[in-house]
Amino acid sequence: MQTNRTSFEPAYLALYRSGELERRVTLAYERLKRCEICAVRCRIDRTSGKVGGCRTGQLARVSSYGPHLGEENVLSGTRGSGTIFFAGCNLRCQFCQNWDISQKSTADGAKSDGDQSDEVRPDELASIMLNLQARGCHNINLVSPSHVAPMILAAVQIAAGRGLRLPLVYNTGGYDAMDTLRLMDGVIDIYLPDMKYALTQVARRYSKIINYPKTNQEGVREMYRQVGDLQVDAQGHALRGLMVRHLVLPNGLAGTEAIMRFLASEVSPHTYVNIMDQYRPAFEARLYPSLSRAITPQEYQAAMQAAHSAGLHNFSI
Repeated sequence: MQTNRTSFEPAYLALYRSGELERRVTLAYERLKRCEICAVRCRIDRTSGKVGGCRTGQLARVSSYGPHLGEENVLSGTRGSGTIFFAGCNLRCQFCQNWDISQKSTADGAKSDGDQSDEVRPDELASIMLNLQARGCHNINLVSPSHVAPMILAAVQIAAGRGLRLPLVYNTGGYDAMDTLRLMDGVIDIYLPDMKYALTQVARRYSKIINYPKTNQEGVREMYRQVGDLQVDAQGHALRGLMVRHLVLPNGLAGTEAIMRFLASEVSPHTYVNIMDQYRPAFEARLYPSLSRAITPQEYQAAMQAAHSAGLHNFSI
């Protein structure tokens, strides 16, 4: 669906003007005191100097940021997606290709060898967003945001008052708490969740989390309720809507066919889907025989056929 960019306004500006965004910030920080910010719900008081299972306390940690030309074309465009990589993660994917960002830090929150992340205050995070806007990026792409949602809300509150006008992309592993997603309603323009697994036991074995498929599907339904099908401008740049990523795993472990049927029948047949073929056995994957090889061309072709058979048609190129 095409939208006129000149008439487009990021979702968060209306909430900023009404004062509702400030209220959301307060609510989000209250939930940090017995943390249920993500679906892990570790219930640790992250305002007291303690860190949750995400290895993050009251301040977000930023590993890197900058214009990213390697995202989906609708995000990267010609000037790049303004990507902010948050350190820490609420998943423990044993094949994570960014494990040095997501999982390489010590339990007390201090840096370990090789951890290049920096703690940032909300005003510093707001400055990063404005820097990316000044560099011409098409959007602000928040990578692994689930565990730092309060800090993101606080930064957007500041940045909106200082002139931020880009769409916000919530680039998540797909294990999000419903209460947090509802705080993001009217703040996030583009949701970009992973749909990693169709089977609970597979998610538990390879990402060390419980109840992933149910949580993931409920979250994707809520994201779609908030933003609908993807809308782009005349140049094909994303403005608002749902985009879904699905990484094909070897030996059918991701449950691709079931996930595609879910999207087509319970979300929308127009859902923008990126079926990714770049799996390789990174991090601890070689310890698991079923994950210890790359996927074959036949496995990827079967995944694409499953998506077409389900009735989906809007794919990332």
